[in-house]
Amino acid sequence: MRAAVVTTFGGPESVEIAEVPVPEPGARQVRIKVAAAAVNPVDAGVRAGVFGGAGKRLGLGWDVAGVVDAAGVASGWAVGDEVVALAYGTAKAVGTHAEYVVVDVDAVAAAPRSVDPAHAATLPLNALTAAQALDALALEAGRSLLVTGAAGAVGGYAVELAAGRGLVVTGLAREGDERLVRSLGAERFVSGPVAPGSVDAVLDAAIVGADALEWVRDGGAFVGVIPGAHPASVRGVRTGSVEVAADGARLAELVALVDRGALTTRVARTYPLDEAAKAHARLAEGGLRGRLVLVP
Repeated sequence: MRAAVVTTFGGPESVEIAEVPVPEPGARQVRIKVAAAAVNPVDAGVRAGVFGGAGKRLGLGWDVAGVVDAAGVASGWAVGDEVVALAYGTAKAVGTHAEYVVVDVDAVAAAPRSVDPAHAATLPLNALTAAQALDALALEAGRSLLVTGAAGAVGGYAVELAAGRGLVVTGLAREGDERLVRSLGAERFVSGPVAPGSVDAVLDAAIVGADALEWVRDGGAFVGVIPGAHPASVRGVRTGSVEVAADGARLAELVALVDRGALTTRVARTYPLDEAAKAHARLAEGGLRGRLVLVP
C-alpha cells in the first residue's frame, strides 16, 4: 500500500510516498481503510525532526476517517463499520496518511452521520485536544475563558465546547475572523491587546505563552496545548498543558455533538495522498481556516 513517510528530516519536500506492507490488526485492534486523514502541525514537527527518530522511517498522520477493513480478536467492531480514530504517536512506522492504518479499539468511535469523511477526519486530534484542555481547566459555568487562536482548528473547537459548558468565552484571533469566532459561540472578541488579569482562565491554542498568562486573574488557570511547554505559575495561577490521549468514548461524545450541529468541522482543502508534500507546503504558509485533508 501507499503511505506518506519521512526518512530524512527537512521541509515539505522530505515527505515521500512509499510502498509499505499492509498492516495486520492484533487483538483489540482494527484495520481501517482510510477515506480521509487530516494534516496537522504535529505532522510538520515529525517531518522536521522535532521529536527525533533520525535514521528511522516515520509514518505521518494522526487523524483518520474510514471503514473497518479487518478486526482482531475482541475488537467490538465489524468489517464495514464507518469510524473515526486517533492514531497517537510521533514515531509510528505507518500513520494515517496511508491507504490502511491499524489502531487500538480504545481509540475508535463511530463516524459522524452528518458530515463527509473529509470533515470527520478533522475531529479526533483537534477536538480531543480542545476537550481535554477544557477538562484540565475545570471551570464552572459562568466563568470567563479566553481562547487564543480562536479561529484555528483546536481553538475553534475549544470556543464551541466552552460555550456549550456555559463559559463566557472571549476569542482572540485576527481582526477578519470576528464573524467566524462569534458564530462559534464567543460572546467577546479581541484581535489586539488584552487587559491584564481580565479573565478567569486562558486556553492557549495559539501558543502565546507567558504573555497570555498575564491576562489571567490572580488564582486563575492557564492550559496550553504543547506538552510541557506551559509557563511557570505566577500570582497563584494554576498552569499546565495537555498531551492529547486517544479516547474512543470521548471521541464518540464529540461525534454526537457534530451530529447535533453543536460542533463545527472545517476543511480548508483536500489533496490526493500522492500530493502530501504539497499539503505540507500549504500548511507551512499558514493562514488556514480549517484543516487540510489527504484522500487516498
